[in-house]
Amino acid sequence: MAQKYKGIQGSTILWLYILCYIYPMQTPEARRFAKTLAFVQKHLPEASRILDLGTPNDLANFIANAGYTVQNTKGENLDTDYQDFLNTDADCVTAFEIFEHMLAPFNILHQLKTPKLIASVPLKLWFAPAYWNTKDDWDKHYHEFEPKQFDYLLERSGWNIKDSMVWASPDYGKIGIRPLLRYITPRYYMVYCERA
Repeated sequence: MAQKYKGIQGSTILWLYILCYIYPMQTPEARRFAKTLAFVQKHLPEASRILDLGTPNDLANFIANAGYTVQNTKGENLDTDYQDFLNTDADCVTAFEIFEHMLAPFNILHQLKTPKLIASVPLKLWFAPAYWNTKDDWDKHYHEFEPKQFDYLLERSGWNIKDSMVWASPDYGKIGIRPLLRYITPRYYMVYCERA
């Protein structure tokens, strides 16, 4: 009986380990954070100064904890109120899932003076409508891009795309047709650009 109890205890510990340490790292957000940090580390040396478009957030903190100096915007309407961020001493501007919320991302993209840009956007999904929160005007996707559309926006605003990646974002905790499609359908597109 004692042997059987030890087996149950061991498997309980294993399940607790999986639930507490492995499963949280497998959430879509955790995978997106890890992929984003790896992409940033591929293109920017540690201790680079980053201006992150968007309010302070968990992803910016995650990148800062990896050795980067990250300054965020403070909630300004970046469609019209972006002049304070054009002449920054940052080595790079990052914009992670921000341009889809803007009506006119061309304006700030065209006028940024930094030499480098790393940006990501959620891709348009053929099986789901664009995200639209009816209760919050800041929480709507005015654009859900295809890669060719985002590339064109960047090129027209004076950026040369040097590297890019796409990835799917399945949620292992959900079942159904849409969750299954998320295993194989690219959801995020990230680019590293230099000023033309």
